[in-house]
Amino acid sequence: MPELPEVEGVVRSLAPVASGRTISDVIVSETVIASKAAGKEAIVKGHSVDRFSAELAGYTIEAVTRRSKYIYFHLFKDDTCRLLVSHLGMTGAWFVVNAITEIREQKFRNHIHAIFHLEDGGLLVYSDIRRFGELRLLTCEQDHPPLTLMAPEPFDADAEEFFIEKTKQDKYAKKPIKEVIMDGQIISGCGNIYATEALFRMRIHPNRSAGRISRERKQQLFREIVTVLDESIQAGGSSISDYRNINGEAGSMQNRLQMYGHKVCPRCGAETATIQIANRTSTYCKKCQH
Repeated sequence: MPELPEVEGVVRSLAPVASGRTISDVIVSETVIASKAAGKEAIVKGHSVDRFSAELAGYTIEAVTRRSKYIYFHLFKDDTCRLLVSHLGMTGAWFVVNAITEIREQKFRNHIHAIFHLEDGGLLVYSDIRRFGELRLLTCEQDHPPLTLMAPEPFDADAEEFFIEKTKQDKYAKKPIKEVIMDGQIISGCGNIYATEALFRMRIHPNRSAGRISRERKQQLFREIVTVLDESIQAGGSSISDYRNINGEAGSMQNRLQMYGHKVCPRCGAETATIQIANRTSTYCKKCQH
């Protein structure tokens, strides 16, 4: 699943080419239409397909920003504003092209689920191979309460203290630190990949309870998380599977990961181990992490 660095990469490449352009109409795939007809909330969430498409017509994309793992399209028409929220799920991808044939990889062309026709003739395309992503049209964040519960951005000045205070609460203090790090209400945007890397760098066992880590170590851990996230942003994210930016380009952070997906510890040479934490596979070194 794309984490903060991958979503940031999409936003940085999407904003310059999408901002200022006006949506003329939206075409949603027959797959999504059939799923919605069967009572499933597939990709288009909170609206019927017809209403979703009709409401977007005529809106100009004023800006594209990121909040945690979400992409925010800020839309305006006359004196009305809307917020189109996109989550990439496991395999979501955005493309800005003049024709579908410009999308490089066949797997993305085969799984297009929303085409935003732009007034200047361009196309804003959302593709999602596994269909776990979402598109949600709101008037503001408060229309979808889960968005208001997200932790501060990890780069914000108050994020470190927010993290430390949250981990003192009973419901978090007893949980494995890996689970706490991956909770978007504690740290925004840090998932399995970067939690694994930060814990390895800090030599902390992923199953150690948050309450058994000193304040100083928590401060160091938080700063390491921020460092790892920033390194990945600079590397264009991690293309472990299907992540691509809007130009169809993969990131390179996967080549720098020291623990995630590795069978041998690069520090001591021991075979790595795995454990299930919060339904995710956590890789760690038994010798180096305690």
